[in-house]
Amino acid sequence: MNCNEAIEYIHSLEKFGINPGLERIRALCNLLGNPQKKLKVIHVAGTNGKGSTSTMISNVLRKSGYNTGLFISPYVTDFRERIQYNGNMIDKYDLAECVEKVKTAIDVLNETGINPTEFEALTAASFIYFEMKKCDFVVLEVGLGGRLDSTNVIEAPYATVITSISLDHTAILGDTIEEIAHEKCGIIKFGAETVLYPFQDEKVFPIVEKTCKDKFNDLRIPDVSKLKIIEEKLEGTVAEYDGIEFLLPLAGEHMIYNACTAIEAVRSLSRLGIIISHKAISEGIAMSVMPARMELIKKHPVIILDGGHNEGCAKVLSDFIKKHLDGKRIIMVASMMSDKDYMSYLSVVAPLADVFIATRVDMLRALPSGELMMSASAFCKNCHDVPNPSKAIVAARNIMQDDDVLIVCGSFYLAGDIRDNLLNF
Repeated sequence: MNCNEAIEYIHSLEKFGINPGLERIRALCNLLGNPQKKLKVIHVAGTNGKGSTSTMISNVLRKSGYNTGLFISPYVTDFRERIQYNGNMIDKYDLAECVEKVKTAIDVLNETGINPTEFEALTAASFIYFEMKKCDFVVLEVGLGGRLDSTNVIEAPYATVITSISLDHTAILGDTIEEIAHEKCGIIKFGAETVLYPFQDEKVFPIVEKTCKDKFNDLRIPDVSKLKIIEEKLEGTVAEYDGIEFLLPLAGEHMIYNACTAIEAVRSLSRLGIIISHKAISEGIAMSVMPARMELIKKHPVIILDGGHNEGCAKVLSDFIKKHLDGKRIIMVASMMSDKDYMSYLSVVAPLADVFIATRVDMLRALPSGELMMSASAFCKNCHDVPNPSKAIVAARNIMQDDDVLIVCGSFYLAGDIRDNLLNF
């Protein structure tokens, strides 16, 4: 099996769909020798901000001299982004080797009627890889929810982190903030320490507090009164939190609070005798760059690429536009999935567009561009339907003037499809 075959095999398991539950991943890991039990894990759940917070934690640990694994999703340009070691994507040979081991175990399980899913197979492959690399720490991002997510097969995390919680995946996780918070809190285990993003729906806090009390966890919430914004601009932010000054190259106010959450996460390790220096924190945050997370692709003209797709992400993007791009003519290119709450997203961002161009990535789940255009027209008077993403970018380029802003948003799949086009805009 080579790397491409490994990726094709992982994708072939998509036929089993999203099927929450720990029975399959436990059976799979057991056949593989339970590699997850040999890992020192920082477990990260939440609706928004998981990837950036996980990346910052990982980079701070790396700057502290620890060999660090990172498991995140989704990927933008390369499937191997999802499994990283010390900031580098998993080697193609290693991915093939780990997936082949997983496939062998899955073949055995299939004969007994147990059919692990795509994400479960990938999770197991990451455990094998991180054990093989003898990681000092692994930062493990939850895929969906928390309580029944395959990453929750781990038994004793060194720290638990819960980022911003909002409504998403309601068909699976529940229709209310309380139900979703309960699912996220499912990763809180006995005797660890939990860090919570500071700004949440007021209904979230009592649920997290009760779970922490029941599981004998100390709860850390960043004290934003100790946060000082020194300079905030398109390229990122210079800030100081509790005596630690840092340059954060990820744009948007929410990213500053994600950074504070990451800082508290690494500080929580002090109870185990692991002391992280201010220098390591500053340097780790400064090297935290992620594609398609409010990414400034170009300054002249201004091009922003954001893969967020839910209402929480829409509010963040809206705040960013109002704060940094007020008075600019906004050209917006968007694609969205039909199984997302796209009307809530559009109601927040589409009114800010002077021109809205609807497109569609080549996926069965993708909302037809004509339908997206009609939905957006309720909020923006100047909407267009350009089904092909590359042609949609060309259409945007043709109408842009020197001082206009291009914002490409609504889907990580769209971001992956056209990021190279934007870099060469």
